[in-house]
Amino acid sequence: MGELYWLRRPIAHRGLHDAERGIVENSVSAVKAAMRKGIAVEVDLQRAADNQPVVFHDMTLERLTNESGPVAARDVASLRSIALKDGGGDRILSLPELLELVADTVPLLLEVKSDKSRNGVFEANIAKQLATYRGPVAVMSFDPHMVAEFRRAAPGLPRGLVSCRFADELSKTHLTTLQRFAMRHLLTSVFAHPQFVAYDIRALPATAPLIAKFIAGLPLLAWTVRSEADLERALRYADAPIFEGMVP
Repeated sequence: MGELYWLRRPIAHRGLHDAERGIVENSVSAVKAAMRKGIAVEVDLQRAADNQPVVFHDMTLERLTNESGPVAARDVASLRSIALKDGGGDRILSLPELLELVADTVPLLLEVKSDKSRNGVFEANIAKQLATYRGPVAVMSFDPHMVAEFRRAAPGLPRGLVSCRFADELSKTHLTTLQRFAMRHLLTSVFAHPQFVAYDIRALPATAPLIAKFIAGLPLLAWTVRSEADLERALRYADAPIFEGMVP
């Protein structure tokens, strides 16, 4: 997997954001800050009402903007007009805008948020927008069905599976015990066919991701590294950290 060499280097979580300096996560400013240091960028993609991707983490607008309601209730044109809270004029980015901004200068890691429609349209639209992009880029998701869909929609696009313990209340509410077990232990790899794994730093070392790394030979990323202790653990068990609040 020579094309995935960059997944063995540090990656800036949601860009190189810094709230104290007015640099908001997943913003133009956060991406530019990482680009200036030559650091790979991880951002989140949410589905807009027209099945187009926008660069945004939350399912709703309240935390990061002065608007409210679900991201999926507005089309991409409407979302692009929304300013980020305390973001110095930065607005929500569409995926084409992100690609134009980065323009092959640093690698891009796109975490695609789960789309419950299961119709493949969202993944197909992302794949289409990435088809002509020539820089290093990969997609990943907690949702193994989406990872499998990317394999169908764009076989040549590197894809990864994001995982953790799934012990939080949100996971317990939305996933069955069997689903959480399968996802925690990467058993969904059987149909998702990931080419790399991103695993919660708090859960490392864990058997499943270490098997993926040392037996299957898949790059293993550790998220989210926020301290020197986290970094030490990431460097011991994983190939690279997805970090924030520091620069390794």
